[in-house]
Amino acid sequence: MGQTLPKPGLRPLLPDDVPVLAAIFAASIEELTGDDYNEAQQQAWMAAADDEEFGKRLAADLTLVATLEGSPVGFASLRGADYIRMLYVHPAVGRQGIATMLVDALEKLAGGRGATSLAVDASDTAQGFFAKRGYIAKQRNTVTVNDEWLANTTMQKTLGAPQ
Repeated sequence: MGQTLPKPGLRPLLPDDVPVLAAIFAASIEELTGDDYNEAQQQAWMAAADDEEFGKRLAADLTLVATLEGSPVGFASLRGADYIRMLYVHPAVGRQGIATMLVDALEKLAGGRGATSLAVDASDTAQGFFAKRGYIAKQRNTVTVNDEWLANTTMQKTLGAPQ
C-alpha cells in the first residue's frame, strides 16, 4: 500500500515562526546552492538570518508560511504589491510542490493588490524554477552581502499571462 503524504497548508507569519524560518533559510542555502555559490558566499548569505533584522524584514512584508502537519517547512514574502522578496523551502521537502504553492499564493495576492506584474531577484539556483513559471530574465545583478559578492537575476512575470 502506498503511503499518503500529508497535505501542505498555508498561513500568515506568526512571531514565534522567526527562529524556525531562519533555520529553513540557512538549511536551504547550505544544502541547495552549493553548485552556484562558494562556501564563503553561502556563509555570508546565511548570516542574514543571524540578527533580529531578519524577523523585522519578514514582518514588514506579507509573509506566508507553508506547513506540513502544522510545522513550518517553507516561506515566501511579498513586498508591496509586486515584488517577491524571499522564497525558501527546507531541503527535506524539496520538489514536493511547496515552493509552487507559495508562489501561486503570492501571485494571487499580488493580483489582488492591483499588480499587473511580479518581480523577483532570483538566485542562480532559483532561476530555473521561476523561468518554468513564466518569469523572464530582465537584468543580471551583483550584490554585496557581508563583504561577499553574490550574483542574481531580476526576473519578471506579467500576471494573468499563460505559463
